[in-house]
This record gives sequence, C-alpha cells and structure tokens, in this order.
Amino acid sequence: MFITVENLRKSYQAGENKNEVLGGISLTLEKGQIGVILGPSGSGKSTLMNIIGGVDRADSGSIHVDGLEITSLDDDRLTDYRRDSVGFIFQFYNLVPNLTVTENIEVVSNISKAPLDMNTVLSAVGLESKKKSFPRELSGGEQQRVAIARAIVKNPKLLLCDEPTGALDYETAHGVLSLLQQVNRDLGTTVLMITHNTAIGDMANVVYKLRGGEIVETIRHEETAPAERIEW
Repeated sequence: MFITVENLRKSYQAGENKNEVLGGISLTLEKGQIGVILGPSGSGKSTLMNIIGGVDRADSGSIHVDGLEITSLDDDRLTDYRRDSVGFIFQFYNLVPNLTVTENIEVVSNISKAPLDMNTVLSAVGLESKKKSFPRELSGGEQQRVAIARAIVKNPKLLLCDEPTGALDYETAHGVLSLLQQVNRDLGTTVLMITHNTAIGDMANVVYKLRGGEIVETIRHEETAPAERIEW
C-alpha cells in the first residue's frame, strides 16, 4: 500500500479550549491511484493533507508513504521528504510575480535531486509558448498550469492538491482536472486531492467523505470518469 494512515489525531489549543480537528482518521491509497477527500469547510481536510505532506504534525497515530513512516521523522528528514517526494498544488497559485514561467518552475527544479526535463514538463502542461511570460500575462487557468508544472518537475511520488480548481471557472477547471489525470496516467504519480465539490469524486479511484474530523464513508470505484465528462 502506498499511503497508509492509521488512527490519526490532531487537536489545536484555543485559549483554554482544545479543538479536535482529526478524530482517529484511517485510510489507504494504492500507488498510482487518484484519491479524493470530500468534505465541507472545517471538516479537517486541509489539516489531514498538511500532515500527509509533512507540513504539520499529528498528535498521535501513524502515516506510512511508500514504506516511510513520516510521523516518526525528525525535522530534517521531514524536510527531505517534502522536498524529494511530495508536490503541492493549491487553490491560489503562489507564483513569484517577477519571475517568468520557466523561472517559477526552476525555483523547484534547481533544488530537486532528479528533476524532469524542463521542455518535457512545459509540453505536458501545454505552456511551451508561454515559457518567457510573467504571471500577470497569464490567465487563471494558465497560472494553475504553471503551479502544476512546478509541482511535477521534481517528479514527486505523491501529488497533493488542495482545492486546485477552487478559483477557476467551469471550463478551465475541467482542463486542470484533465491535466491532473494525465499526470497520473503518464507519470504514474499518486494523486491525493481535497475538495468540497462532490462531482470531482467521479474521477477518483477512492473517495473519502470527511465530516467533523472523521471519515464517514469510503467509496472505491472500479472505473473512473474522464475529467471532461464530469458535470457540476
């Protein structure tokens, strides 16, 4: 199993009150699959993804990613895990405004152990003609494609996507979801995505429904829908 999460718990202290965000989460995802975590705002989706990505730490429980128990790593090894194994895509693109498309991607490729070829990545996301453009010259969909290119250039084992279509219109969102399916198919990258859009679950091998910090339902699809056929 590529990802195994067991009895994961996380709370935050707010004054004298302790707010439990994750209440004993367990899930599994196989290598090369697409997983979608569905849930409303405040359900614990982002906290769960941040812990799987090594950005935050759990209070208890364990996470194994490709055989590595990340919950037991010290800070230095957790940094290595984030740098070498995980790509992040967010709702907001977080591009450096005074860098070109190529330079934004190089920010990551220059610190990666085995980055993919730049032209291959630009071609994969359909941005060969925009490589010298600055973010202000790009549409929202194009900026998200740069963010995806930046995430995949280091050839991560795991791609974590936090509401990747949340700031995009319907048509552009479909293009981004199709690109994520293409990355999953062509590079074999395992993808874990969080969203509140239930329709996006149709493109996933596994859907985890999160409510109040607990997984209330897990749905496994034998067949997944092409992103372009998903409607909402």
